[in-house]
Amino acid sequence: MKTEQNALLTQFVARQIIETVGGQGTPPEYGFQFFTAGLDMYLDTIDEEYLSTYVREGGSAFKMVVGIYGEGKTHFLYSIRELGWKYDYITAYIALNPEQTPFHKLQQVYKSIVANLIYPQTPEELLSGHERGIEAVIKKWYNEKYREVSEKFSEDEVYDELLRYISSLESYESNSFRNAIKEAFKALLEKREGDFSLIIQWLVGENPPKNMLKNYKIFEKLDKSTAFKMIRSLVEWVQEIGYAGLVILLDEAEQTPSMSSKQKNILLNNLRELIDECGHTNFKSTMWFYAVTNENFLEGKTQIYTALTQRLSSIFDEEINPTGAKIYLNRIPIEPIELLMKIGIKLAKTYEVAYKVSFDENVLRETLENIAKEAYKRKLETGYKRLFVKNMIKAFHKLRKSGKPLIPEDIDM
Repeated sequence: MKTEQNALLTQFVARQIIETVGGQGTPPEYGFQFFTAGLDMYLDTIDEEYLSTYVREGGSAFKMVVGIYGEGKTHFLYSIRELGWKYDYITAYIALNPEQTPFHKLQQVYKSIVANLIYPQTPEELLSGHERGIEAVIKKWYNEKYREVSEKFSEDEVYDELLRYISSLESYESNSFRNAIKEAFKALLEKREGDFSLIIQWLVGENPPKNMLKNYKIFEKLDKSTAFKMIRSLVEWVQEIGYAGLVILLDEAEQTPSMSSKQKNILLNNLRELIDECGHTNFKSTMWFYAVTNENFLEGKTQIYTALTQRLSSIFDEEINPTGAKIYLNRIPIEPIELLMKIGIKLAKTYEVAYKVSFDENVLRETLENIAKEAYKRKLETGYKRLFVKNMIKAFHKLRKSGKPLIPEDIDM
């Protein structure tokens, strides 16, 4: 799978990439494509086995991505997101943090998804900034449908035609969700901003008072008992308005804080329930990726631990078992130093565009190898990939001025 889009690697974009990678060591939302290496095996298999076929045709799947801090989980999830957009999926990338643990509260899963929905983005849109969330998706849907109808009907007929269209929406599992979507569309059509805002409050899970919603025939409340019904209805709507389905990317950016045994059991049970939902025929066209730093949360002797461990026991492999549940980022079939060298060469090309310089190839390769070996030596201490890219940016800055091969001590590594 080719991810680079060289036509859009302008000097400014290249500089943004260098600033983000050198400062934080994290991939930028747009630009990670220019230094992606070693992921083709996983991405091609997910493309062929899932997104272009099975999920698109109505199936659902769950994958747990395992990688220590700095091993490239976010980079991998961004690559999946871009792949999803290629096939016209709506995606939701969610960075988990100690204050927000969606699987501890099932309704929070729904709220996190709808708050982070992003329809397929072009590189230009990503670079210029983009809106996210169900409100943005509804407005895009409305504007596109309004434009489409306006091209076919007279100005006097547009309103009635749009009302006919919105009345023809299919039934969803949640009638309240369907009614909310219809009423939000009508509120935009009739320029009733207050009504639109109120309906959006309900759609994002804020549960406004029931008496304020009865005129819109919205009677349900978001809680743990309705969360999956709401997610399934969301997917039904997304497909009806022309998208392939949902790709949901949960990224454990930080370690989950300590929880009580009860809270942890709820989290694990909800995760088990989600995996089981992906096997049901009424949970359609949805693919979940849950990226974690380790598997310690699966250690235990209760029935819940056993049930979840069994469901997550199979390992993803493009040749032996592409249906495996767990993807290990440390099992990329490329020798680690070779992988870092490939990443480094791509980063160097980006740096050359950013600063309008040209490195001597031999000097560059010697420096890359020196930094790569030092980074890999520390693999047990930290994510060596992040350590490598952050220090290579430092090395490029010094290399630009000295023109001589560098060793780790030259950049205080």
